[in-house]
Amino acid sequence: MKSNKLSEESKYDVVTIGETMLRFTPAGFDRLEQSAAVEVHVGGSESNTAVGLARLGKRVAWVSRLTDNHLGARIARAIASHGVDTTHVVWTRDDRVGLYFLENGTPPRASEVIYDRADSAYARFPVDDLPLDLFQKGVSRWLHITGISLWLSPTSRAMIARAVELARTAGWKISFDVNHRTLLCTPSEARAYCESYVETADLVFLPRRDAVQLWSLDANASDELLMSEMLELRSGKPTVMTLGSRGAMACDGCHRVMQQVVPVEPIGRLGAGDAFSAGFLNAWLDGSDLEHSLRWAVAAARIKYSIPGDLPVFSRTEVKKLVDGESKETLVR
Repeated sequence: MKSNKLSEESKYDVVTIGETMLRFTPAGFDRLEQSAAVEVHVGGSESNTAVGLARLGKRVAWVSRLTDNHLGARIARAIASHGVDTTHVVWTRDDRVGLYFLENGTPPRASEVIYDRADSAYARFPVDDLPLDLFQKGVSRWLHITGISLWLSPTSRAMIARAVELARTAGWKISFDVNHRTLLCTPSEARAYCESYVETADLVFLPRRDAVQLWSLDANASDELLMSEMLELRSGKPTVMTLGSRGAMACDGCHRVMQQVVPVEPIGRLGAGDAFSAGFLNAWLDGSDLEHSLRWAVAAARIKYSIPGDLPVFSRTEVKKLVDGESKETLVR
């Protein structure tokens, strides 16, 4: 197997691009209309993954566009505090920082997310503002993006397309997390926007539900059959599918590995998928195989479930301890 390990000469292991918002949540299970105070968190899929990678020991840069005010500064400072390089963030006096609100629910009342991110600084990220000095050969080896940037605006879609083009020209590899958000676009729109990235990315993450909804696959089909459908679309390139309570599966056309999980209490559900991708990428970039990388992914996600907020505030030591303890739970087929 060819090693995935990065050159020691590159400045970064991974560069990520994406929007990060401020999240407001009432304490406990209060509703927004009754709460007198809210907790404030910083969260965005790509920066969550960037923080996870940095805390696992990788060199990471995060690119975004933020409003030059106290809110934008809080976001950048929070991400940088975990070791992520934020010096390539584009600052603007125009537009606004994206916000979202979370009401934590308990059955029969579901949790609810409310977005307030239309026309944010990131949604208006022009192609010409991409930091061209970053997208050079040898600066990084991987670019990590998610479908969220594709759902936000035509401007954001054009910027991501250009970033991927620049990264490819520089010799980087691409990882893509589908990350469909039903509040941002329909499944048919999401498929139209992301299908080319799913087909061409070197590594793809997606939950089973996105495979079913976006590609109109049989919801009653086995996990193996759904993975086979996605692998055909991707010409056998490495693909990782999360399966909810059943764990996760990874396949590269030749090998299929499934990692079971032990249920945990979801203290901090938000960001668990991003921690999962960080765990997988961390091991994959070290040259690990599918089996070992999937163990890292599941271990990172399980620990994130125990951490409030969006960011995976864990250490490499504690994730590795869980990885080592779960080594017997991987099923190779």
